[in-house]
Amino acid sequence: MTYTFADFAGKFPPVPMPATLGEATHHVFSTENEPLPDAMILQFILPNEPDTAAGDPYTEYVPCFTIDDTDHFIALVWWKAELMNYEYVLATYTGNGALIDRKVIAYTRIRGDKIQRAVATINEDWEIFIAAGDAGTDDAFDPTSSHTYDLEIMADGTIQ
Repeated sequence: MTYTFADFAGKFPPVPMPATLGEATHHVFSTENEPLPDAMILQFILPNEPDTAAGDPYTEYVPCFTIDDTDHFIALVWWKAELMNYEYVLATYTGNGALIDRKVIAYTRIRGDKIQRAVATINEDWEIFIAAGDAGTDDAFDPTSSHTYDLEIMADGTIQ
């Protein structure tokens, strides 16, 4: 089945900002939002996912939300779950579904004996504040690994 971009974007409920994305936030989205059909994933997400094979049975996508009140673009956030790699992806599109930009803004990743985590908050001005750090497999946080950085969704939909 072929879907329109409006069908795809309609799976993401509009949410006013601010919003915070952390390690367990996806549980709320997965209970509140309908799952994305495989055909939608193949049509709208996978062409823009650089490292994900089509039809990978171990990867799951959960629609989270669309950022409310954007005029010149559509900003969608989804949760991507792979084996030992969990990411929140922010993607911006034109009204007809052409990708403008895409960034991973929050995550939990297992890398060897480290657990890497990043939490993101998107505010009303479309600024994204990210705090990241590492923990050992015993879940002991390493404060020397923590850092913060920020991104911003520009008026044209690019993420800088």
